[in-house]
Amino acid sequence: MHSFLRSVGFRNIKKKSDLYKILEDIINNPDVQSIEEDNNGNCFVECKKEFGEDFGIAVCGDFIDDNEFRMEYYYPYLIGTGITTEEPVEIERHAEKESYAGICDEIKLGVTLIFYIQNIAEVIKERQMFGRYKNGISATLAALAYTGCILLPVQKTEEQIKQKEKSTENRIHLIAEAREGNQAAMEHLTLHDMDIYSSLSKRIMKEDILSIVETSFMPYGIESDQYMVIGEILNCIKSENNITKEVIWIMTLNCNDLIFDICINEKDLIGEPKAGRRFKGRIWMQGRINYL
Repeated sequence: MHSFLRSVGFRNIKKKSDLYKILEDIINNPDVQSIEEDNNGNCFVECKKEFGEDFGIAVCGDFIDDNEFRMEYYYPYLIGTGITTEEPVEIERHAEKESYAGICDEIKLGVTLIFYIQNIAEVIKERQMFGRYKNGISATLAALAYTGCILLPVQKTEEQIKQKEKSTENRIHLIAEAREGNQAAMEHLTLHDMDIYSSLSKRIMKEDILSIVETSFMPYGIESDQYMVIGEILNCIKSENNITKEVIWIMTLNCNDLIFDICINEKDLIGEPKAGRRFKGRIWMQGRINYL
């Protein structure tokens, strides 16, 4: 059973027989079906069906003797909005199945961002056309949250907000320079990090960590595309799974200046989402490679 089925409203499915009924319905009555063939003549088929506002389940497999569908795997998904990153994205195939990971060095995060690619058929098509995995011009990220809670915002003055924006722009510029081998930029970043560490060490004695750290983005566990995040809620809507009637919250987060959507089951969320508040939780990052 997929751990993140709960995120799209199938929290109470415990038996595989109940799950297979849903998967069979997706295969027989998909909202979208994509079919691509690789260089070796192997057929890849993806059937997607939405069960609410921009969230659903995808079933992937192939055809046996051109008429019988054979399922290889399935995954729940959320369709993201907007452009999350315009950094170059490398594409790597997973070893055990026809699925892919996107990898990019996102300057805003300062770490390598890894996510599960949703538009697999497009990736295969581009490889067929160009003979290699073609990098997209941008990526639209979205995440499924396993659990989470709502935090109050950090109080800031207008001057503090402007100062933070200026500091962020300067840091991004320095990281870009350091990537090009600028020694002065590297030294400046090192000194800046030492100053931050010294300042935090003093503040942590008197303040709560969640009052000091406004947003964060950290890898979680052994799976490379899962993260523990704290992000500011920019927008949120309440949706519903049209089969189970479970309530799903869809939020747009600003996490270290990275903007992306997440969805979470209301029963797995502590607190009430509201624009301006913060979300803290464990997520599975997905994304769509944009080629045009």
